[in-house]
Amino acid sequence: MFLTISTTGSAQRPATDLGHLLHKHPEKAQAFSTSYGTAHVLYPEADAERCTAALLLEVDAVALVRRSKGKGRGGAPDAALAQYVNDRPYAASSLLAVALGSVFSTAMRGVCAARPELPGVPLPLRVEVPALPARGGADLVRRLFEPLGWTVTAEPVPLDVEFPDWGDSRYIRLTLESAALLAEALRHLYVLLPVLDDAKHYWVAPDEVDKLLRVGDGWLAGHPERELITRRYLSHRWSLTRRAQERLELVRLAEADDSEVEDLDNAVEPEAEDEEKPTPLGVQRREAILAVLRASGAARVLDLGCGQGQLVQALLKDPAFTEIVGVDVSMRALTIASRRLKLDRMGERQASRVTLLQGSLAYTDKRLKGYDAAVLCEVIEHLDLPRLPALEYAVFGSARPRTVCVTTPNVEYNVRWESLPAGKVRHGDHRFEWTREEFRGWARTVAERRGYAVEFLPVGPDDPEVGPPTQMAVFRLGGPESVTPESVTSKSDTPKPVTPKEAKAA
Repeated sequence: MFLTISTTGSAQRPATDLGHLLHKHPEKAQAFSTSYGTAHVLYPEADAERCTAALLLEVDAVALVRRSKGKGRGGAPDAALAQYVNDRPYAASSLLAVALGSVFSTAMRGVCAARPELPGVPLPLRVEVPALPARGGADLVRRLFEPLGWTVTAEPVPLDVEFPDWGDSRYIRLTLESAALLAEALRHLYVLLPVLDDAKHYWVAPDEVDKLLRVGDGWLAGHPERELITRRYLSHRWSLTRRAQERLELVRLAEADDSEVEDLDNAVEPEAEDEEKPTPLGVQRREAILAVLRASGAARVLDLGCGQGQLVQALLKDPAFTEIVGVDVSMRALTIASRRLKLDRMGERQASRVTLLQGSLAYTDKRLKGYDAAVLCEVIEHLDLPRLPALEYAVFGSARPRTVCVTTPNVEYNVRWESLPAGKVRHGDHRFEWTREEFRGWARTVAERRGYAVEFLPVGPDDPEVGPPTQMAVFRLGGPESVTPESVTSKSDTPKPVTPKEAKAA
């Protein structure tokens, strides 16, 4: 089986930079041993104007039969003839994907020690696969690759060129063109080649879920064919597919850009249009959170669902916070946060104060225990209501910081936003938006169940009719009850928790 990757050069960048990225010298033909044969890397052309790298995989048919003995193709019942007469040595499949991941592993990670700036530069790429099994035809190929920015040419291969009436085979001749990062292109191919073939040559174990999420980071969670890709990549194993779908959904929710999630944060309040430019709501929210944290005396703080690092950046400006940990399920968001904070250029003392961790708030994490305070800033509304008990236990039951600060939109205030259509939430990614009563009901129930006292504070202008745009709950572990009217004072004033049906109706 055969695959080529080509690029063209310019006055500023020669095409042979492709060799640096792939870590394979254009003037050498190299061979690599794999479990099922030998992978050859060679360059049919390599000059400043155009460079093409080719991966040729010679499959050892005997080794393939020995390793799959008793399993059959793709886990199907053993078929003696099919083991020896098949398309595995000739058509791109999971065999080629594994060879890609093995031979170009460093390039797939986006690492180039000799030229560290190169992996971040998009290249005009052209990928060609002469024979690719496509269970679903050329239409499925386009549905898989076009959402990733590729221009797709998928030509069906006829069963027999001398007898066109026989129709087309299930194979296509694939050409992909795009200006893309090489690492991203390799990751797309690594996942989608076996998805199109839909017949993996090895047993799919539970660790394949982690591999899929790692290679699919940044593009799979939002792909319109995510369910099909996940199901086929995991060989239709229902339990693994469900696990992967749940984790990808959490990633999708977390990958919403914070500036888009709160598009209204920077809007001018209606009553303040003729006055001085008001402080954006997002800034007011962070200032309110900082005030609560300072009043609590917290030094070690968790920003749970830190997104792109705006609050972490604000916390770093105050030396009272000696340790700041940002946690997010999305590696993309954490990468953006790292760039925002300029961690690579930060001084050693300052850098020792901040840590960014990947993690899901739906699962307990021993790394989050022992902190003075935790913040959930505009996080809970991005979770489906049935997932809130898991978040509650992970934060209030397992991590148990002394102070927890939770902010969420107040849906009652939405009528004050002239740009927001009636009945719409502030962002399409919000699973719900609560009234003040609903939020207080949930918070009081959590506080009582987990041994916290809780009080409520407005963020932004407190409208006498509909309240503030953002509502905040401050939980204190085992502390004295607040003297404010809205604090929790007894079990009797704890309202019934809001049900999903009630929240949806609201």
